[in-house]
Amino acid sequence: MPRVERGEIFDSSEICIVHTVQRCVRQAFLAGKDTFSGRDFEPRREWIRRRLEILASVFGIDVLSYAILSNHMHLILRNRPDVVATWTDRQVAERWLKLFPGKRLEEHLGQPTENDIESLERDKDRLKLIRTRLSDISWFMRTACEPIARLANRQDDCTGRFWEGRFKAQRITDEAGLLACAMYVDLNPIRAAMAATPEQSEHTSAYDRIKSLKGEQLESAASELVPVLPISRNEAAAEMKLAPLSQRRQKAASRKNKPAAPRRRILRDGWLAPLTLNERKSPGPQASRSGIRASDKGFLGMPLRDYLTLLDWTGRQGRRDKRGKIPEPLRPILQRLGIEGSMWCDLVWNFKRYFGRCAGSPSSLQSSAATQN
Repeated sequence: MPRVERGEIFDSSEICIVHTVQRCVRQAFLAGKDTFSGRDFEPRREWIRRRLEILASVFGIDVLSYAILSNHMHLILRNRPDVVATWTDRQVAERWLKLFPGKRLEEHLGQPTENDIESLERDKDRLKLIRTRLSDISWFMRTACEPIARLANRQDDCTGRFWEGRFKAQRITDEAGLLACAMYVDLNPIRAAMAATPEQSEHTSAYDRIKSLKGEQLESAASELVPVLPISRNEAAAEMKLAPLSQRRQKAASRKNKPAAPRRRILRDGWLAPLTLNERKSPGPQASRSGIRASDKGFLGMPLRDYLTLLDWTGRQGRRDKRGKIPEPLRPILQRLGIEGSMWCDLVWNFKRYFGRCAGSPSSLQSSAATQN
């Protein structure tokens, strides 16, 4: 059976929410400790998290939820062509050249020069194509996975595929499907018996949000974006050639020994999209000015603390000694979304059984099918 075309699931020119899954080849260990070889690949989780954080500061794509497990990762992404449309041609050129500077920089982003940026700005046809790519989930996944594969292969001293193949994609059609999917993603470490509670589930969006509520910060990976050079490489070289040899050596030495600028600190979940959708805010892109994510728009109509309470309760239902009724204050949330309380836990814990290419309520799935046909 032929694989489904990406265009049948999502379109980079339309705002949509997609649940993606990327697995390692032959289900080999992505991170964690390999019980067969005894090797510990735990640091790779942070490689991936920081890579996602960097890309969230460059692409017009919101990272809503994520979970990095031993041999695969889950992401819920929302592409934002409306945010990209607010960027100037120069901003588009700068972002693209940091991703693809024309030279191999492994997982780091490039350092475009003024000449590089101006040259790309003049190429209007290419700039138009790049705008679509900066809100394309396929390009986001490509730039997330390729550098990780190169680093892992170098660490393993091998060549060949690291990822199983192209990522699996599932379109989310409404808020009910999104809430169930977000909880399914955040509870993956608990389902895999890697953690007992959400606050112990490291490298998940729930863990980051819980730590942020307690004020925990981290050094922003977005600070790894190297600022644009004020002059071109040729101009810099010409300037150096005109100076006496002693001065050139002094400049080179001072540049080499120059202390690194202090890294910007942000809340642990600062690079993720806010969870709560504030409907009182003015409609529109709500493009972020912080430089650490695409927008400041939330995605669920509920407070973060209610989400975490429901998440914790849902996670406990996997244990026989912790089962019980849905907390009374949380029942209206499920009722508003049209979700039967008795079905909720089964819907989350067996998410893959209920949903295929799309996830949502029956009515939204029918509407989505009708528009695609």
